[in-house]
Amino acid sequence: MADARVDVENPAMSASTTTPGRAGPATTLAKVPAVTLGFWITKIAATTLGETGGDAVTMSWLGETTALGNGMGYLIGTAIFSLIFALAVWSQVRATRFRPALYWFAMIASTTVGTTLADYVTRSLGIGYAGGSSLLLLMVLGVLWWWKRTLGTVAVDSVGDPASEGFYWLAIMCSQTLGTALGDWVADTAGLGYTVAMAIFGGALALVALLHFRTRMSPTLLFWAAFILTRPLGAVVGDFLDKPVASGGLALSRVVASLILLVFIAGCVLFLPQRAAARMH
Repeated sequence: MADARVDVENPAMSASTTTPGRAGPATTLAKVPAVTLGFWITKIAATTLGETGGDAVTMSWLGETTALGNGMGYLIGTAIFSLIFALAVWSQVRATRFRPALYWFAMIASTTVGTTLADYVTRSLGIGYAGGSSLLLLMVLGVLWWWKRTLGTVAVDSVGDPASEGFYWLAIMCSQTLGTALGDWVADTAGLGYTVAMAIFGGALALVALLHFRTRMSPTLLFWAAFILTRPLGAVVGDFLDKPVASGGLALSRVVASLILLVFIAGCVLFLPQRAAARMH
């Protein structure tokens, strides 16, 4: 969660300045954004869009919520969004520096494929939200363990080469999928409803923030805890927006809700500070 005091617009100025006669570590730029309040606002909006956008394709357009639904809609939606996600990550890896629009496009793609994949795993495969959440949690922990074992760190400010980017986006996709299943589990299976689920996950995020500012716990550990928690929060917010009133939602059109969220995210990218994370060597 380090602050990057660098000139993002001029990569040639990416080395940190030091006072004369005093040595300092060299600083380069990562290809991911600095972790700021604006980052978390945009991330939550992106995860919410992933829920409404994924549901718009699989449930509304492919008919998974109709009598004709047979699980293939979730599989087809996952295939579509997996291709978009793969292309977005490929473009992100090929980029030579942090590009906010490209980064957030890849993030949104990861949330939509996470939504449809989680629905396929928990609903079409018949293992339920509890089984799906447990399986996906093991996947997230496995990817983070593999990343740590291979490159020595899972800190986001280390992401600046193809190997670390590959692990980064794989961990993100798995965490997005886990978050979708976890959000549905708490709101639906546990019967707590969307507003209570929002309070639970929002409270958990607040606790992580408190631990960050008040303790010396690992910033990397707290980052990934917060990152995973934003997904179920976005999932239940998305469901709250588009589910029927009788089910505790607002019954908004999934397409309309997705467009509103997309405009909001675009505003965040354009008007909130977007700078690359610093990499200290």
